[in-house]
Amino acid sequence: QVQLVESGGGLVQAGGSLRLSCAASGFILDYYAIGWFRQAPGKEREGVSCISSSGKSANYADSVKGRFTISRDNAKNTVYLQMNSLKPEDTAVYYCAADGDWRLCDGDFGSWGQGTQVTVSS
Repeated sequence: QVQLVESGGGLVQAGGSLRLSCAASGFILDYYAIGWFRQAPGKEREGVSCISSSGKSANYADSVKGRFTISRDNAKNTVYLQMNSLKPEDTAVYYCAADGDWRLCDGDFGSWGQGTQVTVSS
């Protein structure tokens, strides 16, 4: 069974940091580009960052450039999103997804996790 499980969300003050993890089971993550997406209440889902299958290339939304870093450890079948200098506007449910185009980093990915809540207080 193909499964993606996010973890690492929580409540943090503005300026703080969190590291999200996306662990895959039932398939080998190495073959797929992975994306992190988020959806805030009342807003559309947006692409945050996507990484190529090799991990050598990544794409970031303008709103997170310089603050977030995506990485992957294929040996652990896990992708990470390091989030620094968090802002209240980063508050959202964060989802990881596999099997899409890392360059576009749009919502057209084949497999999705259930999401983890990130709340940034001012």
